[in-house]
Amino acid sequence: METSELLKKVRHIEIKARGLSRNIFAGQYHSAFKGRGMAFSEVREYQYGDDMRDIDWNVTARYNRPYVKIFEEERELTVMLLIDVSESLGFGSSEKIKRDTVAEIAATLAFSAIQNNDKIGVIFFTDKVEKFIPPKKGRKHILFIIREILGFEPESAGTDINLALRYMTNAIKKRCTTFLISDFIDTGDYKPALRIANRKHDIVAIQVYDKLSTRLPSVGLMKVKDPESGGEMWIDTSSGNVRNHYAKWWLDRQAEMMLTFKQSSVDNVSVSTEDDYAKALLLLFQRRR
Repeated sequence: METSELLKKVRHIEIKARGLSRNIFAGQYHSAFKGRGMAFSEVREYQYGDDMRDIDWNVTARYNRPYVKIFEEERELTVMLLIDVSESLGFGSSEKIKRDTVAEIAATLAFSAIQNNDKIGVIFFTDKVEKFIPPKKGRKHILFIIREILGFEPESAGTDINLALRYMTNAIKKRCTTFLISDFIDTGDYKPALRIANRKHDIVAIQVYDKLSTRLPSVGLMKVKDPESGGEMWIDTSSGNVRNHYAKWWLDRQAEMMLTFKQSSVDNVSVSTEDDYAKALLLLFQRRR
C-alpha cells in the first residue's frame, strides 16, 4: 500500500472510530470494563470488622500491632489488542474484506480506550507472534497502531491462537483487558491457553467472518484455495450433498468455538463484514455492565 493511500485510510478510520467512540460508546466502554481490578492504596491500623486476609504482616511485625492494606478500584486500564493478521483475513465477498472490519473494530476500541485514559498495546499474530507494541497512552500512539494495523505485512500465513495467548499471558504481567480479534479459523487447540489467560486477564473474543464462509453458492464447479496452506481443489457446488456438508462443517465449527468461550468464561461477539459492528460492540458492552 502506497504511503498516500495508507495515510488516507488512516485518516478515514480515525474520523469514523473517533466519532463512534465519542457519540455511541460514550460511557458504555467505561462502565463495561472499569473496576475489573483493585490497586493497593495505603495501609492503616486494623479496625474491628476488617478482613483478616488484608493484614499486611510485614508492617504489622514492624510496628507490633496489626495493619491492613487498603485497596481502591483501578480507574485506568491496560488494554491489549490481540489481532489476527493471517492470510484468511484477506477474504471478502462484499465491499470489505475481513481485515478491513478487524481494522475498524480495533481502531474504535483503541479510541474508546484512550478517551478513558487507558494504556493500549497490540500483538499481531499469525502462526507466530509477528509484532508486539507495548501499551502506551496518547493520540500519536493510537495513530501509530492504526497505521500498523492497515499496513502491516506479516511474514507468515497461518494461525496459532494458542501461541498468541501464551505470549500475551507471559508478556503482560499486570492484569489487563484483552480483545482477541480473529476469524478463529484455527485447527489447533487453544482452549487451555484461553482458560489460563482469562484467569489472569479479562479476555473478550471478537469473531469477524464473511457470510459467504457460512454457505456455498450453487455455481457449478469451483476452484477453491486455502489462503494459509496454499492448498487448492475443485468442488462441485451444484451438488446438494457438497453444500450441506460444508454448511454442517461451518455450524459444527461455530458450535465448538462457542463452547470453548463458554467453558473458559470468555465474553464474545461475532460480527459479519456486512453487519454494523458498532451495534455488535454496543450490545457486548451492555451485556458486561
